[in-house]
Amino acid sequence: MKAIPLSALALALATIHGGALARTAPERTWNTSAELGAIATSGNTVGASITGKIDAKQELEDWSNEYVASAYFKEDETHNAAGQTVRERSAERYSLSAKAAYKLLEEGEKMFVLGSHVGDRFGAYSSYSTFGVGHGSRWYTDEDKSVDVEIGPGYFSGRRAGGEVEKGFTIRGAAALKWQVSDAAVFTQNLSVERGTSNVHSLAESALRTKINSTMQMKAAFSVRNDTDVPADKKNTDTQTSVTLVYSF
Repeated sequence: MKAIPLSALALALATIHGGALARTAPERTWNTSAELGAIATSGNTVGASITGKIDAKQELEDWSNEYVASAYFKEDETHNAAGQTVRERSAERYSLSAKAAYKLLEEGEKMFVLGSHVGDRFGAYSSYSTFGVGHGSRWYTDEDKSVDVEIGPGYFSGRRAGGEVEKGFTIRGAAALKWQVSDAAVFTQNLSVERGTSNVHSLAESALRTKINSTMQMKAAFSVRNDTDVPADKKNTDTQTSVTLVYSF
């Protein structure tokens, strides 16, 4: 089975809740952020890395939608066997995701449908697409903290670095912590675990955002990606530490 096309996914999500939008036609409310970070080195080590992300959230009367696109690239300058200086790509990853959640009568309760695609030239999976449905709820909330959880079944299709294609059903669980540390700082912790027939795919990110002004923030983050079943020449875990500027609009 081929990977789920993102265009088809977007059309499916729009079809699911398009009828509700046509009936109620509420005012659209968007909260979008764009972040970018870059590191360049020279001297004994020459190279550059770039990471970026766009996160768009839409709150409607009955629906809560989110669309995320991110990318990470890294190049290093090395010398080949002939002594020539060459630039080699050592990391290249991008991801796209979309989620539509229908708000239930009880506060914080939602039913959702989601889809995602990850392309990773140097990862254990060169491509990994998922589609899932499930239920989300707010387990805890107070003045400055909240914890949301999700669980539901899904389907994945992935291509390993060696070319082998895998597909099958999964069960997915996710949790998100948000802590308003102060008026100018927010800490978030996101975790998702997807268990298939032969592999457990998990992703976690810890991040601290500090406000610079009304629209600009600085974000320090540490993320971990893990697959339990990988080829012999690949590691189970990839980590990334980043410091980025975030613009909200």
